[in-house]
Amino acid sequence: MLVEKVLAAFSRDRRGWQLAGMNYEMRSLGMQVSYSCGRFALFLLLVVPVCALLADKPMAEVGFVPLFDGKTLAGWEGKKEVFSVREGAIVAGSLKNPIANNEFLCTTKSYGDFELRLQAKLVGPGNNAGIQFRSRRIPNHHEVIGYQCDMGSWKPGVIWGALYDESRRRKMLAEGKQAEIAKVLKKNDWNDLVIHCQENRIQIWLNGYQTVDYLEKDAKIATKGIIGLQIHGGKPSMASYRKIRIKPL
Repeated sequence: MLVEKVLAAFSRDRRGWQLAGMNYEMRSLGMQVSYSCGRFALFLLLVVPVCALLADKPMAEVGFVPLFDGKTLAGWEGKKEVFSVREGAIVAGSLKNPIANNEFLCTTKSYGDFELRLQAKLVGPGNNAGIQFRSRRIPNHHEVIGYQCDMGSWKPGVIWGALYDESRRRKMLAEGKQAEIAKVLKKNDWNDLVIHCQENRIQIWLNGYQTVDYLEKDAKIATKGIIGLQIHGGKPSMASYRKIRIKPL
């Protein structure tokens, strides 16, 4: 409303723009501008702070839909003794007890080309988790097979934002530079992850830093599958996931 009232001070006539005492005349040989300093200063004082406030508000994420409602595990399947909802996040694992084996909470729907956005946090000595995509469950087994956006660290270094091939080729397919990851990673805190899949190209970002830009050369690799949230087997560890939303492409 404030912006509308200020803009209402503008009126247009045949000769140019007139702003509450600021008269503009366009001439063939140049432009002559006369204005009231007091009114122009008032205009800036009123409008600039309002525009700044509007700029601070995040833009709407057009086309994105939530995969997690922040309250229940609706739309997901997995062991409820391992995965639960706490304070608006999906939480997996334990800081008291070792994790018996890898566990995954998976979507009941499959996705092909998409952009997935979420926040993730990992704490505890286990220090290993990840987000599966274009994956499938292995029948009668706790494992899944497919791509994983990794989280945590191992002997060679930090693996946050790396692309791992879970239960298939069992190796890192691509990863970011350690020095750059160290600059953006928020240890024991929430980190923003973006996973973009389109045809055979996979891209991953960690807190705005692109860690992966990978082209799959094997035409036999699935381009569609479930999305899964992992807690890795081993030492006590807790992985948390929230603000999970997806945009089909």
